[in-house]
Amino acid sequence: MKSAVVNPSKFPFFYGYVIAFVGTIGVWASFPGQTVGVSVFTDPVKEALGLSRNQFSNAYLVGTFLSALLIGKSGRLLDVLGTRLVTFLSCLLLGSALLLASVSVEISSFFERIFSVESWMVPFTVISCLFFLIRFSGQGLLTMASRNMIMIWFDKNRGKINSFTSISLSLGFSLAPLLINVLIDDGGWEHAWRLLALGIFVFSIFVWIFYRDKPEDHGLLPDGVSALVVGNNKEGKSVDLSFTVAEATRTRSFWMYAFILAFNAFIVTGFSFHIVSIFGTIDIDKTAAVAVFFPISIVSVVVSLVFNVLSDYIKLQWQLYGMIFAGILASLGLLYLSEPFGMYLLIVGVGALGGFFAVLNAIVWPRFYGRKYLGAITGKVMSFIIVSSAIAPSLFSFFFSYFGSYKYIGIVCLVFLAFLLIGSRKAVIPRV
Repeated sequence: MKSAVVNPSKFPFFYGYVIAFVGTIGVWASFPGQTVGVSVFTDPVKEALGLSRNQFSNAYLVGTFLSALLIGKSGRLLDVLGTRLVTFLSCLLLGSALLLASVSVEISSFFERIFSVESWMVPFTVISCLFFLIRFSGQGLLTMASRNMIMIWFDKNRGKINSFTSISLSLGFSLAPLLINVLIDDGGWEHAWRLLALGIFVFSIFVWIFYRDKPEDHGLLPDGVSALVVGNNKEGKSVDLSFTVAEATRTRSFWMYAFILAFNAFIVTGFSFHIVSIFGTIDIDKTAAVAVFFPISIVSVVVSLVFNVLSDYIKLQWQLYGMIFAGILASLGLLYLSEPFGMYLLIVGVGALGGFFAVLNAIVWPRFYGRKYLGAITGKVMSFIIVSSAIAPSLFSFFFSYFGSYKYIGIVCLVFLAFLLIGSRKAVIPRV
């Protein structure tokens, strides 16, 4: 889709670098729909709605799970409508959902008056529906479309470009909770959500001006080369693959990479959603708990920077093993959180998981399965990621409520990682 304002073919340098920049902002703009963006609102919103921790966590489960059911199919929209239109619409939906969330108490009161009922089910249903809209548009469509667009514009240099994106996102996502916490303390959670909505609406204008679907639409090729470059790497010879979703899901690699990415979503979501409660068990207050996101981001930045560059030269399978090891560290951190070294294991493990996630979630799918059906394939993977993130808050809350500790989550995670470690032995690039 061409524009009278910006024409990529007439740009003084390869337009892919503009795509990398605005696409990174697009993923960062999805922050209100990510778990770390919701987690800061958990305590004040649940109290305002009169919900318990378990009820609020279950509302998040319902909304996120409904999002997962839809996002798998919606990934195909990227292949049909293109990333530009899908991203623009997702921004409008996310901004609107945040505005509605800012008046969720008033909406709940309205329905209680209409139906003459006073029950926790009313605010529970309202916030569940809003979580669905926020998660579907933010964590789902906006993230997936922006990330896919960047990967479509690059081939041989995906790892190097993704290192820039990963570092920017890690730093942005680590600082954003601190900023939002200040907004909530100063003006209240309602005001904070309204300001975020305004920012999303403004960004939608930039999406329409600068986003572009693929280089070929403008007479260009990935990486800005004059002819399609077919490179070699440690995975084997790269070709212009075009796996369908059905073909991709018949390979072991798809499931092993999808499962470890889903595991990352599970543990990071559970940790982020209940971060105040988790660190409260070792007498760390809210401000200090939220500040933990910063050292986590430092670890994430280092890991993503190193392994994004290495992804152009080594087998991704080694990074898969690295991500599993990071998961083991995070799980041990939960298991031994009461010990002096437990918090450090948790910080390093969660940070490294995020770093590897930034590499593998962007690089694996176009390299292993091609660009033609990338939207449908990543939509399928995103549905797994969202389901995992949906389950996490409720499962974390369940173990804490009934056993008084989060350490049993660590045991469950270690068992799952043992299965992945065994299954990943043959998680190599598929052959055509």
